[in-house]
Amino acid sequence: MGGKSSIEWTESTWNPVTGCTKISPGCKNCYAERMSVRLKAMGQRNYVNGFDLTLHESALELPLKWKKPQIIFVNSMSDLFQEGIPAEFIQRAFEVMREADWHQYQILTKRSERLLELDPEIKWAPHIWMGVSAEDKDYKYRIDHLRKTSAHIKFLSLEPLLGPLGKLNLRKIDWAIVGGESGPYARPMDPKWVSDIRDQCRKAKVPFFFKQWGGKNRKKAGRVLEGRTWNQMPLKTSQLRKYAMG
Repeated sequence: MGGKSSIEWTESTWNPVTGCTKISPGCKNCYAERMSVRLKAMGQRNYVNGFDLTLHESALELPLKWKKPQIIFVNSMSDLFQEGIPAEFIQRAFEVMREADWHQYQILTKRSERLLELDPEIKWAPHIWMGVSAEDKDYKYRIDHLRKTSAHIKFLSLEPLLGPLGKLNLRKIDWAIVGGESGPYARPMDPKWVSDIRDQCRKAKVPFFFKQWGGKNRKKAGRVLEGRTWNQMPLKTSQLRKYAMG
């Protein structure tokens, strides 16, 4: 339920939960759903339920067994703040993250309302980053919810970017990731939407990471924006290697 990841902005994934439900346009062509169906067909025991929400008790303590410090994307195949996940299970996941503090964790949610609701009960630590997704201007409210939390590092995943976001309030935001949709039914992304976000991040001194242009062949489309790659990351704790700001 975890291991090395090909996602450009992380190193490994950890999935104590799999499965999810679609709540906004960004979910339409969910890569995790496609992968879950494929893994179920292959007989992978952790995906016998396909993309139905499933809690994996056996995977909860995996980060404690990984002795090499790494950047871990939490629940790449789900959303930790879904209503169907008991608050007690969420707290147990945070306990493991606090205990295995030689790693850096990246949590990403579209359920910003529940994140904000549970925030007073969460014991945040500097090595636990919290992010929200916002695929178009109708979901920028998630950024406001994130800003109100007590997470030490707050980041944005503006992917799949489906429309212009307009003016962004980047106060208390530590990082922004932008990317186009990939896969057989990928929707187009206008380069102007990307450069506008990049320019706002530069003005606000927020690290900017451009993941991909996307499309049916994302590798061919690449991830070069106006002649360069953008791999900026927020500063991390001294327990992990430092990234030079791109």
